[in-house]
Amino acid sequence: MDLSTRYLGLTLAHPFLPGASPLTDDIAVARRLEDAGAPAVVMRSLFEEQIARERIDAYVHAHRYGESFAEALTYFPNPDRFAFGPEEYLDHVRRLKAALDIPVIASVNGTTPGGWMDYPKLIEQEGADALELNLYRLALDAGLSGEDVEKESLAVVREVKRAVTIPVAVKISPFFSSLAHFCAQLDAAGADALVLFNRFYQPDIDVEHLQVRETLHLSSASELPLRLRWVAALSGNVRADLAVTGGVHTALDGVKSVMAGAHAVQVVSALLRQGPDLLRTLRADLERWMEEQEWHSLAQMRGNMNLQRCPDPAAYERANYMLMLHSWR
Repeated sequence: MDLSTRYLGLTLAHPFLPGASPLTDDIAVARRLEDAGAPAVVMRSLFEEQIARERIDAYVHAHRYGESFAEALTYFPNPDRFAFGPEEYLDHVRRLKAALDIPVIASVNGTTPGGWMDYPKLIEQEGADALELNLYRLALDAGLSGEDVEKESLAVVREVKRAVTIPVAVKISPFFSSLAHFCAQLDAAGADALVLFNRFYQPDIDVEHLQVRETLHLSSASELPLRLRWVAALSGNVRADLAVTGGVHTALDGVKSVMAGAHAVQVVSALLRQGPDLLRTLRADLERWMEEQEWHSLAQMRGNMNLQRCPDPAAYERANYMLMLHSWR
């Protein structure tokens, strides 16, 4: 039974990959992930804003009248809220590489070209095997068009690709007016993989204290179908590898993702809830299911349910939409 897959130029023993999360913050926990069978790990993100704040801090302290720039710092989160500062992040990449025998995929979260662009190269120099670029952006400015957002995102991808030689995965949201077209542009810009999708923080309102509450909800299996739809639509139509993240909790979730066309399946919420040993269960359950269904390899299964096998995917999806609306009795 061959469970192996290729993702970002890396040969992985199986498709279940711990996605970006606090699990890799601790070397001991990262080793537990490796011991449980993780084929690689994705680090949590270093943010563009962290790098910008550090540089403003340095400027303020280096100039006599630095207090005149102090207001600029209020636009950035307090550095104490982050697990690692920029330099600490680079050090942690180096420490993870020294501690683990599996590939380490670092992550940066940036949306606009700028001074933070030095860091992908620095991350590569510390030994990262690949880089995940998270294009998390909420376009709340009514004066900013969808085309402008896409152009800036593509500029960032091209700049990062020029800066490094390691493979780059681009993690995006589903909120683009023509997602397939944007993904094709990312593919043309050199993205080595597309990760579908990042999960937006959704604020809540405390009506008694009149405050916006920060709430983080872990994913549920109900989020997977959106990923399956778009991986199935992109499979066979882009050169880049495809990864699913969000809503994967069981081996069957992984099977569905691979059948849609995924090369890798990132797991985060289920690992945070159940711990690293879940990886052993996912791999064993996947192998058992494939044996029962007489699949001999993951490659044989990949993309067998993608939309390339449908002559008119848009019509197919619209027909399903109509049938679903009339299915309730």
